[in-house]
Amino acid sequence: MEEFKLESYDNKNHRKEAAYIRAKKRVKELKGFYWHAFWYVVVNIFIVSTIASNTKDIWNFGTFSTPIFWGLGLGFHALAVFGKNLVFSKNWEERKIKDYMDKDKQQWK
Repeated sequence: MEEFKLESYDNKNHRKEAAYIRAKKRVKELKGFYWHAFWYVVVNIFIVSTIASNTKDIWNFGTFSTPIFWGLGLGFHALAVFGKNLVFSKNWEERKIKDYMDKDKQQWK
C-alpha cells in the first residue's frame, strides 16, 4: 500500500484562496448587472423608437410598460448586487458625520 504524504495547509493560503473566490464571485455579479443594464438600454431604445416611428400617439402606457417593469426588475437586480446600502453606505455615513462635525467646529470658533 502506498503511503500518502499530507502537506500542511496553512491558514494564510486558505484566506487568500477564499478572498479570491469571493472577489471572483463579486466580479461575476457586477458583470451580470452591467450586461443587464446594457441590454435594458439597448432593447428599450429600440422598442420606444420603433413605436414612436410607427404611431402618432406614443404617450400611452403600452409604449412605456416594458421599460417601467423591466426597470423595476433592474432595480431589484441592483439591490441584490450592490446591497441595501446602495445610496446610504457606511462610507457615506462617515463622510456626513465628519461634515457635520467640521461645520460644528467652525461655528464655535
